[in-house]
Amino acid sequence: MKDTKYKGLCAKLVAHLKEKGIKDQKVLNAINSTPRHLLFDLVFRDKFAYQDIAFPIGENQTISQPYTVAFQSELLHVKRGAKILEIGTGSGYQTAVLCELGAKVFSIERHKSLFQSAKLFLTQNNYRAQLFFGDGFLGKKVFAPFDSIIVTCGAPYVPEELKDQLKLGGRLVIPVGQGDVQQMMLIQRLSDSDYKETIYGEFKFVPMLKNINN
Repeated sequence: MKDTKYKGLCAKLVAHLKEKGIKDQKVLNAINSTPRHLLFDLVFRDKFAYQDIAFPIGENQTISQPYTVAFQSELLHVKRGAKILEIGTGSGYQTAVLCELGAKVFSIERHKSLFQSAKLFLTQNNYRAQLFFGDGFLGKKVFAPFDSIIVTCGAPYVPEELKDQLKLGGRLVIPVGQGDVQQMMLIQRLSDSDYKETIYGEFKFVPMLKNINN
């Protein structure tokens, strides 16, 4: 992170994430390098940018809580050069963290205004992710298979299209549930037709939506 004003606040956030159980040092380093404050209006920046909270970004969406970003990133087991599909670009924060981890990121957003603002943020900060405006339930078959897929919104079910777009040995991290709270699920592809599912407890996400707003 270039902005020295926020380095101390970010370091405190990283220490907090370690206390909450995040162990992957690569993930912690990525969080520490990502300028989350640039995603906040100036009036909110000093107070909220490096708090471990979600925060509204418009379109009834939020910038994800840093702990949730770190937790999902840790479950992905990201290796440098890995091809990762993200469903729900949102603010671009999770996208940036994945880029800091060295991933080749493909990200889909269904809200045009968020797609445009995330693209601006990522471009201005030299994050080379490929962004798409579209329906995340469909994934991005043209670029499949993916080493990992991450869903950053609450899915009512696990889309078969996403499972099909995983490489053998690939990992899908997705919060599943139709209520206010979802179960974080890790799905590992063992063969063409076999998958292993592991549940990692309750999280709270905005819902994953199918129809596209133009």
